[in-house]
Amino acid sequence: MMSTGHILTDPQQAIIAMQEQKLQQTLAYVSAHSPFFKKHFQKSGISPLSIKTLAELKQVPPIGKEQLQLFNDDFLCVPKREVIEYSSTSGTLGSPVNIALTENDLLRLAINEYHSFTCAGATADDIFQLMLTLDRQFMAGMAYYSGLRKIGAGIIRLGPGVPSLQLDTISRLNPTAIVAVPSFIIKLIDFAEQHGINLNESSVKKAICIGENIRNTDFSLNVLGRKIAGAWNIDLYSTYASTEMQTAFTECGFFCGGHMQPELIILEMLDDNDNPVSPGEPGEVTITTLGVTGMPLVRYKTGDICIHHVGQCRCGRWSTRLSPVVGRKKQMIKFKGTTLYPPALFDMLNDMEDVRDYVVEVYSNEVGTDEVKLHILPSNLAEETDRKIRANLQARLRVSPHVSYISQEELQKMQMPETGRKLMKFMDNRHPG
Repeated sequence: MMSTGHILTDPQQAIIAMQEQKLQQTLAYVSAHSPFFKKHFQKSGISPLSIKTLAELKQVPPIGKEQLQLFNDDFLCVPKREVIEYSSTSGTLGSPVNIALTENDLLRLAINEYHSFTCAGATADDIFQLMLTLDRQFMAGMAYYSGLRKIGAGIIRLGPGVPSLQLDTISRLNPTAIVAVPSFIIKLIDFAEQHGINLNESSVKKAICIGENIRNTDFSLNVLGRKIAGAWNIDLYSTYASTEMQTAFTECGFFCGGHMQPELIILEMLDDNDNPVSPGEPGEVTITTLGVTGMPLVRYKTGDICIHHVGQCRCGRWSTRLSPVVGRKKQMIKFKGTTLYPPALFDMLNDMEDVRDYVVEVYSNEVGTDEVKLHILPSNLAEETDRKIRANLQARLRVSPHVSYISQEELQKMQMPETGRKLMKFMDNRHPG
């Protein structure tokens, strides 16, 4: 049975001692039950049961998404009759990966989101409107729902999209908080402005923002965050999570990074040579799950580049905090001598008043190098608008990507394909390798 004790305010040494105990339990468990890790340890010539400390964990070679994709079933540690729920990754970086959850894992997921929401100030007096899918094997939707149930908060399962329905429901049921993708909150704001609705007179006081950055790495609001805050006077909480880690990093009310949950996960931040980076330096988020029984992971490299911060937060917690995602390693774009990540492109496009919405596409040209095409929904189709957009891109990027102007309907099909469950703003159509 998972403990529900909240240890985030423990001093650093107590956290390390607790994590080392749980690490030993995790290594013993995967050594006995995981076909993949049995082979991984044997091939690496290491004895996992001899690893006692967080420092010694580096003896285990890290793994990545490729191993999960190639040997997905070999990560399962329980008989299939013990699997209660099958979730999957979104397939943003290749083919989707199935993640099997046991009853224990579902309870752990609820505990994870209980602490995530309470970190963001949620209480049983809140009513949350969930503006996201709760089906299509989407772990996050299920996690939010179970965490809010554990808190005892009210829940409105409305699903994604349809601004008119979202705003009508807000006016009827008076939720105090929403969980939504930031760019969809912008759509709500636009709809409200067009229809004379004053959002600041609504019951909503906070938004848990998922799937997109709302802050810069110094924790100031980025363009998207400033657009929301300028139109709707609500608190914006940033989050970071992935299906594989079955754990979330969520901001507290001081808005200075997503707090790690040390009872549920061990975090390492690694450079390109798998060496630890210092606090304040970009590194790849690498995790070891604690307390997972279905598909536990040891030293799993997520591909996400973040900056971590240590020391006591003003909220009192000693847990490590993560910045917004700087970028994903495999999504790095090398375009005409310029290196950039999609979030930087998103921030630039969000700041252009003549761009209403967009999708960024990257593909390989005939010589195998990266090309960038921006599918843009412009404010209008005037020649002057086109000139301003292209001049702005040239000035900010120093290079000129291809630009295609598309309609609202075309954009919607690109952003939300029939089989999709997340808003897609980046399409990576490069040749593998």
